[in-house]
Amino acid sequence: MQVFTTTPVDVQQAGSLFAELEAIGYDGAFTYESKHDPFLPLALAAEHTTSLRLGTAIAIAFARTPMLLATTARDLQDLSGGRFTLGLGSQIRPHITRRYSMPWSKPAARMRELVLAIRAIWDAWDGVAPLDFRGEFYTHTLMPPAFDPGPHQHARARIHVAGVGPHMVGVAGEVADGLITHPFATRQSLQELVLPALGGKRAGFEVVVVCMVATGPDLDATIETVRGQLAFYGSTPAYAPVLDLLGHGDLHARLHALSKEGRWDDMTALVPDDVVEAIAVVGRRDEVPALVRERVEGIADAVSLECTRRPDPEHFADIVAGLRA
Repeated sequence: MQVFTTTPVDVQQAGSLFAELEAIGYDGAFTYESKHDPFLPLALAAEHTTSLRLGTAIAIAFARTPMLLATTARDLQDLSGGRFTLGLGSQIRPHITRRYSMPWSKPAARMRELVLAIRAIWDAWDGVAPLDFRGEFYTHTLMPPAFDPGPHQHARARIHVAGVGPHMVGVAGEVADGLITHPFATRQSLQELVLPALGGKRAGFEVVVVCMVATGPDLDATIETVRGQLAFYGSTPAYAPVLDLLGHGDLHARLHALSKEGRWDDMTALVPDDVVEAIAVVGRRDEVPALVRERVEGIADAVSLECTRRPDPEHFADIVAGLRA
């Protein structure tokens, strides 16, 4: 099982950070889209690493066109010598329409078409077929030589799709090279709600299970940080089924109502300890490797350790070593 991490990145420190993550022993390190662009730090990371897989987990797909994504992924794949993974997520309607001012409709169908459009653009550059993609959401039919970068210098970037509900998970299983699960999940929810929607897993397809980790010398403070993150996630309707499985189906409605009022601090106190411990991996540092294995063994091709709101100053170096033991 490969060990990844999803990490917040200050672009000015990206080179040294990713070099450190490679030295620690991670197989891959990924950016995510929140306050900063997820792609720019990876250009610096590519120059300061040699074997570490690099990627986005995730970049917001519907904030961009297939051509922009195809171009950026191609450049980072060439720059990294073939180590880039384009991880895409849909986000939710209010962010796409109100934050990015982009269209929203049929997210699963749109994601499927977007991935196929990217592949069609790559086909054109690689000389497989002329560019003639005509879909419901995207149309790409023009590729003059002046804008054609030519064949890939390395194998094409992998495309991972983040999925929560069965429709998006099914899209990942059909057209992507991997699935990124959401950290708001339990082993039970992954086994009962997520993975069955993949259908038969194709050869080479990767399931990346993201684990939120709460550990460290000030464990209580870290747990509270994680509790706040879970309150934020739990207010979103897409994640309500996870709470239903835990016997806390009413919690989503309460969190959602408070989120509409902007009462983010009040939401945190509503998340009980058993929910924190079921969704996050919580324990002393020496306990965490075994707890992570227990969470993902047999269902994950890679595990991604996440503590993005209270980053671990040592980047879980001892935990990675424990997972390697």
